[in-house]
Formats: sequence, structure tokens, C-alpha cells
Amino acid sequence: MLGYYMDLALRSLRRHKMLAALMVLAIALGIGASITMLTVLHNLSGDPLPQRSGVLFHPQVDPRPKDLPGADAEPPDDLTWVDAQNLFHLPGSYPRVLMDGNWLPARAMRGDSLLAMQSDRATTADFFSMFDVPFVYGSGWTAQDDAQHARVVVLSSALNDKLFGGADSVGKQMVIATKTFRVIGVIGPWHPQPRFYDINNDDGPYGKAADMYLPFFTWIDLPQDYGYGSMRCWGNDANAGQHNPKAPQCTWAQLWVQLDSPAQVASYRSALRQYSLQQHELGRFERAPNVRLRGLLDWLDYKRVIPVMVRMQTWIAFGVFLICMLNTIGLMVAKFLRKSGEIGVRRALGASRRDVFAQCLVEAGVIGVAGGLCGLPLAWLGLWMVRQQPVSFAASAHLDLSMLGAALALSLVAALLAGVWPSLRAARVTPALQVKSL
Repeated sequence: MLGYYMDLALRSLRRHKMLAALMVLAIALGIGASITMLTVLHNLSGDPLPQRSGVLFHPQVDPRPKDLPGADAEPPDDLTWVDAQNLFHLPGSYPRVLMDGNWLPARAMRGDSLLAMQSDRATTADFFSMFDVPFVYGSGWTAQDDAQHARVVVLSSALNDKLFGGADSVGKQMVIATKTFRVIGVIGPWHPQPRFYDINNDDGPYGKAADMYLPFFTWIDLPQDYGYGSMRCWGNDANAGQHNPKAPQCTWAQLWVQLDSPAQVASYRSALRQYSLQQHELGRFERAPNVRLRGLLDWLDYKRVIPVMVRMQTWIAFGVFLICMLNTIGLMVAKFLRKSGEIGVRRALGASRRDVFAQCLVEAGVIGVAGGLCGLPLAWLGLWMVRQQPVSFAASAHLDLSMLGAALALSLVAALLAGVWPSLRAARVTPALQVKSL
């Protein structure tokens, strides 16, 4: 019967081309608007590291004064220099990463290479293995290099293309902030979105990954006039840490740890409380132990990384979709009632109300699928327009297979729901009156 109803639906749409085109266009416009913003929301709310997110955790402690004006109950996102060092060196065999980022002047060791500012990520040896960073050439450094403040650097493939023409640059030298560094590795494309490991950076959680990666303790020794990442200070001197990152009232360093089991999570959380209690007893922390240990996805949820603008535009887009579907309902009522005579003849020949309802609903489904297919180019156009916007998340606006399926499913379901009432009205047509009027 489904094939028969499909044939009837196609015949009916061909007979009323203008009305059918208006319904398909209405659905297409709604699908185009809603899928555009739904795709942006889907891309921004995804898991940036799905293969690792379940074992990565972000520790926080609270070194702020007890009577700090405007302070909320949550501890600072980042760590002071003292806490960063202490927590990084807590006993345990679990991987951990201490890091920050800024911009430093760099150039290759050749006469035609110009000095230019490059974004950098100062980190420790476990960064590359913890975050599954892919290498094109070479590898990262070791914990021994961290301890010895080795002057080594890992480049992004983009910076390697710029400085060394994309060739294997392992072993070559370059100048960073007046110091000579040796290249030991080049990573491939790696741009987790959102950039979970440093979402407070100036370019936001959807900024690009760094151009170069340096050992953290080597980086801290470099001459720097460019600040230390997302620094937050309290007290009378809000700029205390700009030229002294070891200032006790400034937080700026990020710490991530890898905990592979619930037992390790419980043990580390206990160690974090114990550390905070110890600092409180020493008089360094004025507040009672106030610690957090959030997993990667919990951390992103806590920080509300999806821009408010995107959420608002998504609601507006679905409002447009609702209006389009209300118009589609009105057009379906008009279309189905225009063929009351045909329905009356079918009823007189023995078709039940259920048969008429099913026939009309199948026709609504065909209109929905057609509207969804026509709405996909509009969604692609909408996403192209998003990518032209001067916002950090613009580059991630791409339609993937899951959203392609969602677009078709949404248009079909919405059209079927929109077709319920018009189909019921069509099924209630009285056959005697319609046959009599023929």
C-alpha cells in the first residue's frame, strides 16, 4: 500500500505544482535556517578529544584572600606559580601537564628569515602523549629535558612550512626570544575544538592551536615582555604578575592530569584536599580547603564555552522553522480540501477514513523529504556565511554526515506532524456530499 500511496502523492503534487512548490519552499527555508545554527551548535558542543576525554582532569585550588571583594565560591581556573610547581610535583606515577601560552618573536637561523611573532604553548613532556598530538617528523621532549631546561622546540606543520619549506627540520636551529633552540619535532594538523586546555586565552576557546611548543621551565626563563597568558591578579596591584609571573597573588598556569581509574580519581582528589589543607595550616591559604577536580567535559560545561550569541541565534532559527511549518500546515489544508471530490469518490468506492488519512500523510512526508533536500543547499549557504564572520569559531562551521541525516529526519518528522491535522480534516470529508456535487 505504501507504494500505491506514494504514486498517488506524486500524481497529486504534479497536478498542483504551485501549491506543492510553496510548501516545499517553506520547509526548505525552515530547514536551511535551523540546520545552519544547529550545525554550529553541534560543532561547538562536541567532544574535542573523544578518545581521551574520560581520563583527563583539571585540578583547581583556592589561594585567594578570605575577604576578597566580588569573589564567588568557585576557585580560580588557573594556578599561581607556587601552586603550579607544588601540584606538578605531587607524588604519583600518573601523567600530568603544566602549561601556559603567549606570543614570542621567532625566526629560522638564516639570513633571509625575518623575525615574527608566533603563538607558543609552554608545556611539559607529557603534553603530546596525553592529548594524542600527531607527529609528522621527530617527537616531543622528555621529562629530563624539562628538568634540565633544555632549549628544544616542537613546531606546528604550518610554522614548519613557513620557516623550513615543509621539509624535515628536526635538528635545525632557530631563534626564539633572543635564545637559540633546536627543533626536535613537527606535529601534524591538530586543532581540538573547543581548545579545552586553555579556554581563557584572549582569542577564546575556539582559537587556533599554537605555532610552537616549548618546555615549560625553559620558557619561564626567557626574556618576555608580552605577559603570561590569561593572568588574573587580586589585591591593590592588578598588574603584579605582568613582569613577575611568580607573584603570589596572580593565577595563570594550567594543570591537567590523566587519571585512568575511579580509584586514581579518588586518590588525587584526596591529595588535592590534603594539599589545600596543608597550605591553609601554613597560613598561605586564608580560605578553608576549596578544591575542584573536573573531567574534561564537565570543565567545558562549567565554563559554558558555547557563545550566548550562538544559543540565541539557534532559538531564533527554530522560531523561523516553526513559522514556516505553520504556513505549511495552512497550505496543506488548502491543498487537501481542494481535492475533496477525489476523496469523496475514493470513500464511495470503499476506502476507509484511515486509508484517506494514510494517503494524505504519505503526501505530507513526500513534501517533507523534498523540502529537506532543497533545504540542504540553503544550509550550506548559511554555513558558508557563518565562516565569513570574524569570530574564532567560524572555521568549525561545516555540515557533517550526522547533521545531513538530521536535516532529512527533521524535515520528514516535521512535515508528518504538520500533516496530521490537514489529513484528519481530509479524512472527515463526507463522501455523499462530494459525489453529489460532481
